[in-house]
Amino acid sequence: MISEIVHVAIVVRDYDEAIEFFTHKLGFEVVEDTPVPEQGKRWVVIRPQGSKGTSLLLARASNEEQSSRIGAQTGGRVFLFLSTDDFCGDFERLKENGVEFVREPATYDYGTVAVFKDLYGNLWDLVQYTDGSQVGENGT
Repeated sequence: MISEIVHVAIVVRDYDEAIEFFTHKLGFEVVEDTPVPEQGKRWVVIRPQGSKGTSLLLARASNEEQSSRIGAQTGGRVFLFLSTDDFCGDFERLKENGVEFVREPATYDYGTVAVFKDLYGNLWDLVQYTDGSQVGENGT
């Protein structure tokens, strides 16, 4: 029986610049960074510090079509959602680290949310849910 999503792949231009952004700006940790020489790739897995849930697989674009998707994997919609139990603290920390927010914090019935860009322009939600759940009333 299928039980969980383990990794979500995000197309990146360069492994090291992506690692730099996610670890230094967002505070993620590198779970694995293994060369795959027969394919000219690396298996790079990252996740928020201490998380045991779904992780990101940094997938370096290997052709022109994949490169065209960098920063636009979802056509300009919010791509990934980071849950926090300290919205104000994390919001301020990310801003201090140079993360660009494109929508300032707003509070809704389900919680508080702000939208930021990663280094390639993908949009992310930083969200603290009111009841501690992972899904808000509007499906975010």
